[in-house]
Amino acid sequence: MPDAYVPVARLSDLAPGEAIDVTLGDLELAVVRDADGGVHALEDRCSHDEIALSDGDVEGCTIECWKHGSQFDLRTGRPLQLPAVLPVRVFPVRVDEGRDEILVDPTAPPTP
Repeated sequence: MPDAYVPVARLSDLAPGEAIDVTLGDLELAVVRDADGGVHALEDRCSHDEIALSDGDVEGCTIECWKHGSQFDLRTGRPLQLPAVLPVRVFPVRVDEGRDEILVDPTAPPTP
């Protein structure tokens, strides 16, 4: 089976506590570096009001939607703060530090 991971950004361009938006075909992703330097990729739309999560604030291992304050766990996509009650999809990430690349598998099945 071929490797489905594709490069989406340079690790050196994403500081801890920062999020960027990435488009892969019809898929819009928020690629986020948490406060500890871990990298995550999730659907770039708040499940409450279709707002870009990549414009939100990263705190620890969460991202907060700037419009209504819903917070999502970067590892699971689960909402941690109302008004959102539905999770957002998360995608597997690999980091190739030698090539300074963040790679995402956009074909991964939806997370539960």
